[in-house]
Amino acid sequence: MGYSPFNRENMLTASDALHIAEDKIGDFFKLSSGQWKNHPFSVRTLLDLSQGQIVFDAFALLEKRSPKIDARDCIEKERDHYFICLQDHEILKALKRDRELCLLPLLVYVFTHELVHIVRFCNFLQRFEVTGKEREKEERIVHGTTYKILRRLSMPDLDYVLDSYEGHRICEMSVA
Repeated sequence: MGYSPFNRENMLTASDALHIAEDKIGDFFKLSSGQWKNHPFSVRTLLDLSQGQIVFDAFALLEKRSPKIDARDCIEKERDHYFICLQDHEILKALKRDRELCLLPLLVYVFTHELVHIVRFCNFLQRFEVTGKEREKEERIVHGTTYKILRRLSMPDLDYVLDSYEGHRICEMSVA
């Protein structure tokens, strides 16, 4: 593959970051643990990604898979499923480039940002398939929401992440 994947310690940190982000998203959007079922997502890291899911200059690719609808069924019970495809190589590269940056707060930011997108898509606040100005507008909204959610979280070095990546909060998105 040629890119640096997360090691075991990084994976444990990613798991912690995801739990923190889910908790903060749940509080902000007032989602019970049962309501998370209405927002189905999975996380993939570099070793789980296909070549087409590997991107550069982004910390995550958000991918959507829609259920196949059988023409004989008039009611579809399955929901769209989202995949947060972490770009380990880009995250690790950022950590090497900026020694002030720490993995846990960076991943909390990345997961919170992606989960805000997922909640917005699942609640029909935004269509997934947008381009250009609509996508830029969505990114501004998600950036602002992510900042609102995380600004009061007491976590070492999180303020540094929020300040450092103010202009770099675009994620890649694709429909599969």
